[in-house]
Formats: sequence, C-alpha cells, structure tokens
Amino acid sequence: MTTGLPIVEGLERKHMVRMDIQTIMIGTGPVGSLVVLRPRGTTQDDSSVQLPIRIGAIEAAAISAGVDGSGQERPLTHGLMLDVIRHMGGSIDSIEIIDVRGTTFYAHLNISCESGRHIEVDARPSDAIALAVRARVPIFADEHVVERASMPDFDQVEQDEKRQELKDFHDFVEHLSPDDFK
Repeated sequence: MTTGLPIVEGLERKHMVRMDIQTIMIGTGPVGSLVVLRPRGTTQDDSSVQLPIRIGAIEAAAISAGVDGSGQERPLTHGLMLDVIRHMGGSIDSIEIIDVRGTTFYAHLNISCESGRHIEVDARPSDAIALAVRARVPIFADEHVVERASMPDFDQVEQDEKRQELKDFHDFVEHLSPDDFK
C-alpha cells in the first residue's frame, strides 16, 4: 500500500529507467555544480544519454562523499537522516526522479516501514541521491524525465561521427579503380 500525497498531481506513471552517477561536478562562484546521471548498462565510454541535474555545491560534496564512502567522525545531515529512518525501523528501497518542470527536478524516496507499509517522501533530487549512495539503493528516473531533460553525450556523438567518416573513407578507397586517377 502506498500512502502519502502525490508529489505531482496528474503525473502519469511511466516506465522507470535505472540510472547511475556518471559525473559529479562541484562548482564554485558563478560556476554551478552538477550531478550527471546515465542509464544503467551504459559505460563512461558508450553513454549516449546524459541527465544533468543542477545542484548546490554542498549537495554535490555530500553526494561525492557518499560515493567515495568517506566516513565522517560525526554524521552529517544525510547520514543522520538515514540513521533516523533505520532506527525507526524503515529502509530506503530506492529513489525516483519523477518530474522536471523547466530546470526544476522533483524526486521522492521510496521507504519501507517495519510494519510492511510503503511510503513516498518528497525530496530534492540532490538530497535523494545523497541518501541513495549512502543506503546503496537504486536511482531511477521516469522515462519522460529522461526524454525531456537529457542531452546527448557530445563526446560519444563525436566518436560516432569519426567512426562514420573512417567507414566512408574506407568504402571510398575500396571502390577506387586505376581509371579514377586518369
């Protein structure tokens, strides 16, 4: 049973895409911070889609610390939140990025309670991702979010273009004849 208020009313559930963190960029000053997600199953070298989410520098550092597993002497906010959920008999099952409006993304935590009840808690994507890396749970993005907010991996596009140029050149050379040089 799912309880709680819908985060985005009227949002039709579509297929969820499992995502992995590709890059965390911690910006300073006027340069913003980003977490870039990619669909699971793609690698750093063959990702054709990237989902960039602009976040704060503090949140970027928190996600990075969770990925690195660098422990703190005392729990920081995301560690504290995870400890509270666990001490209350709950566990985070996954996080989902469920919508995007303009440049604002919406997410929620999927939490299972000791009683068997499942709840969805509204969260900023940066906080949800910081909790997901600490809890070692999957990150999902709604298919429509991936379609609307992703951008191509320009390095991959460039590599594909170079491969095509080499193939075209190879085909050209293969079909040359001595008459072509007269």
